[in-house]
Amino acid sequence: MIDIWLEQRRDGVEQGEAEIFGFVRAVLAGSVSPAQIGAWLAFVMTRGMTPAETVFLTQAMTQSGTTLSWPDIEGPFIDKHSTGGVGDKVSLVLAPLWASLGKRVPMLSGRGLGITGGTLDKLEAIRGYRTDLAPPQLHKILAEVGCFITGQTPDIAPVDRILYATRNETSTVPSIPLITASILSKKLVAGLDCLILDVKVGSGAFMKTAAAAQALADSLVEVGNSAGCQTSAILTDMSQPLGIAVGNALEVEEAITTLSGSGPPDLVNLVVQLSGLGEVARAQLQSGAALPVWQQMVRAHGGDPEATLRGSGCKQIEILAPASGCILTCDAEGIGRAAFRLGAGRQRAADKVHPGVGLRVLAKVGHEVVAGQVLAEVFHCGNGLDEARDLVERSFQIG
Repeated sequence: MIDIWLEQRRDGVEQGEAEIFGFVRAVLAGSVSPAQIGAWLAFVMTRGMTPAETVFLTQAMTQSGTTLSWPDIEGPFIDKHSTGGVGDKVSLVLAPLWASLGKRVPMLSGRGLGITGGTLDKLEAIRGYRTDLAPPQLHKILAEVGCFITGQTPDIAPVDRILYATRNETSTVPSIPLITASILSKKLVAGLDCLILDVKVGSGAFMKTAAAAQALADSLVEVGNSAGCQTSAILTDMSQPLGIAVGNALEVEEAITTLSGSGPPDLVNLVVQLSGLGEVARAQLQSGAALPVWQQMVRAHGGDPEATLRGSGCKQIEILAPASGCILTCDAEGIGRAAFRLGAGRQRAADKVHPGVGLRVLAKVGHEVVAGQVLAEVFHCGNGLDEARDLVERSFQIG
């Protein structure tokens, strides 16, 4: 059958549910060679997939392993996914905020690759926090706390792991149908009623143009809704970092500050927008009412919300404005690459990250500064400092 499946994809013949589910089952069983997987992905990259084919692929990948359900827990079950950005710590704030307002938030998240930090990397800056809890533990946390944030275990959407690794090796990552199926398979497995998608666009995002981001958003929404989950998407700016903190422990600190009612305006505004609850969410943040839920969630995951975050004790330098004027650009990609060089990100999945390094960006686009004013603070452990300093300096344009 594999020869027929490959020929159909090569020739642009639309494949039905039986063909796509059959291919996914064969990948899981190991009866498809790496070369054949690579060829199938390459044909998808060049030929594309119809919306129906993308739905079948998403459903097959979702059902390729363990799926989660929440008996005896009253919903609604809601989650959010971001396509990745610099300083994007929204999940850390939004999950406990939603839970404090009566939603159930079973959030499966990932680790970062490249310049965009992963939610799990941030959480693992908290001493003791576990991201590998078993379904019965997650059920207990969801029932008692209202939210959890954990990682994808090996038996959740296992075919996604196989296809993703091959996509990295075969330069087929940018395919919108493959991105759609990869994202949604890891979300729909959690038994969601509703999914909110934050599709980033700009220099610090995977999608650099509004047209590309809109195409991805349209695909995600269409496939998510067709798969039975109420799905919506918002395009948001990633031309400059979100909030002030960039780096794992630094972003956890900023999330806690935001849950305490004192977050940076751009972060607060985005959390409120994605929440779908408007001024009710804003008032809840400002009151600090969601902070106890965060603390309960951290404790339920084995973490200590009162302990010093891992990676503390980094050295610190300041980047000063070379002239007076208005900040014209604060380039998210440059800032993200600086954090990456310091050790906050990883190139390969097996690489370790340093929880404490990163930056605090104190001047954003539109701010007036004077010569010698601090534009950013860099937290480092000695590695990559010169290159990071240069990247930060070049990220700011003053005019």
